Amino acid sequence: MPRILGIDPGSRLTGFGVIDVDGRNNRYVASGCIRVHGPDLPSKLGIIFHGISQLLNSHQPDMLSIERVFMHHNPDSALKLGQARGAAICAAVAQQLPVAEYSPTQIKQAVVGHGHADKEQVQHMVTLLLSLPDRPPEDAADALAAALCHGYQLHSPLQTSKPAQRRSRRWTLADTQR
Repeated sequence: MPRILGIDPGSRLTGFGVIDVDGRNNRYVASGCIRVHGPDLPSKLGIIFHGISQLLNSHQPDMLSIERVFMHHNPDSALKLGQARGAAICAAVAQQLPVAEYSPTQIKQAVVGHGHADKEQVQHMVTLLLSLPDRPPEDAADALAAALCHGYQLHSPLQTSKPAQRRSRRWTLADTQR
């Protein structure tokens, strides 16, 4: 039974959700948020990297599923979000985990049934799909939705759109001298 760590990256709150997947049967393991605070962006990225690393060590997932960056109105916010994503991806790659990336539309489509669902709809469906007693916070629900999306993709008989996956490898000094 694969274990998936879903991540909803953010420069202030990074949501996480861990599920076990067995076909279309999913079991909730854990979820929450990494509260990101610090005097500057490098400090904040370090908090995300170390927080994700701790989650990887404690929950031992088989793969990571993360939301892709999208450009909406504020380019500065998109850049910060991209850097937060990078810190989370680096934590997974450092532990040689495969990383699957999905757009927000793909995640909402997989979990809610349409790609333009609002946050409350995602929270509601995550609560139902995982038989949770209460709605998780928005960022944790989005992370659980990313994990569910990848779980559905793994067990889809059609697999019409494969996620972009990054296979990690160990870098050596010889690699950098090429």
